[in-house]
Amino acid sequence: MKDMTDGYVTADGRQIGPVVMEMKNITLRFGGVEAIKDISFDIRQGEIRAIIGPNGAGKSSMLNVISGFYVPQEGEVWYKGCRRPAMKPFEVAQQGIARTFQNIALFEGMSVLDNVMTGRLTNMKTGMFWQSIWKGKAEREETANREVAEKIIDFLEIQAIRKTPVSRLSYGLKKRVELARALAAEPSILLLDEPMAGMNVEEKEDMSRFILDV
Repeated sequence: MKDMTDGYVTADGRQIGPVVMEMKNITLRFGGVEAIKDISFDIRQGEIRAIIGPNGAGKSSMLNVISGFYVPQEGEVWYKGCRRPAMKPFEVAQQGIARTFQNIALFEGMSVLDNVMTGRLTNMKTGMFWQSIWKGKAEREETANREVAEKIIDFLEIQAIRKTPVSRLSYGLKKRVELARALAAEPSILLLDEPMAGMNVEEKEDMSRFILDV
């Protein structure tokens, strides 16, 4: 049997690294209803994993466990070799786990660029004082973060709408902006909750291409 402790190379030449996250015997209940029952799997660096099942199978619930929105009654979450305690979603994001949502969660009154920039919040280190006067380190940090956001906007081919309010976009473009915001965090793990639901064929083809190219 092949030893995959340190990763492996796929048939198409992609390098898959070591295990980044392990879900061990996860069980999640809501009252008397078991949303997830004794599920275990791991996620490796560079790997694309899919959770498949009918409506109500617990797919979104599992992503909510990984991202800190739900705490399972049983089981363990291990991240980068350490058992992870119960954490709030913003703490999970600071660890390098970003996500999109089944129901789009963007700031409708803000531009595409500003929405993408919110994904950089976990990378901002300057204090509120320097950010308020926007001088020195805060200015340099803002410039660097904006450059990252612009590169992601270019990658996802949404340059033409970068200054457009999100409320004016089609559903498919909103999905793409939400992906851009998640990518802006430069995460170790990117969770996509039904990233192509509600899209037409052309939009699905574009989204598939972007996901494979990440």
